Amino acid sequence: MRKGLLYIHGKGGAAAEAEHYRPLFPDCDVTGLEYGSRTPWEARDEFRRFAEHDHSIVVANSIGAFFAMHALGDTPIERAYFISPVVDMERLITDMLQWAGVTERDLMEQGTIETSFGETLSWEYLTWVRRHPVSWHVPTSILCGANDNLQSPDTIRAFAARTGADVTVMEGGEHWFHTAEQMAFLDNWIQRKRRLEAD
Repeated sequence: MRKGLLYIHGKGGAAAEAEHYRPLFPDCDVTGLEYGSRTPWEARDEFRRFAEHDHSIVVANSIGAFFAMHALGDTPIERAYFISPVVDMERLITDMLQWAGVTERDLMEQGTIETSFGETLSWEYLTWVRRHPVSWHVPTSILCGANDNLQSPDTIRAFAARTGADVTVMEGGEHWFHTAEQMAFLDNWIQRKRRLEAD
């Protein structure tokens, strides 16, 4: 029986990226999720309609993984593969505050702050994240790069230790897996994980 796979892209990505995963999951019907959500609470509402479909596998990238954990954690997903996932949004926001040279008090007083690196920091977002810690119990494999500039391998390993996920780190890998070498590593990682699961 064929399974359903839902691919959730990261920021700036597109549902069409799902096509890359069809040959890696030949036993699955692969669907790319085109979404407009920019916050986890929007994603929770928007993704709900997909929870009604038979998507037993999720492949999610970057912020897409963060949204998936908030939106789909109580749906019958059997397996997840996360690529460069954002697993600690509070840490990422506070890091960005430091990069922007502003304080939490500045953010609280101003509400939102535009940064020179293209991100809009939001007090509402930060406080929401603190009130809604991630709860994720789906068997998950994570791939990240040793040079990820948004979530360090140590941050991801700490998340994995709490959730029972396994982690593979690509030496020289970045947050965005896009070079030929990085994509080959990603493909081999998925194929290896799938073989282990089949045994």
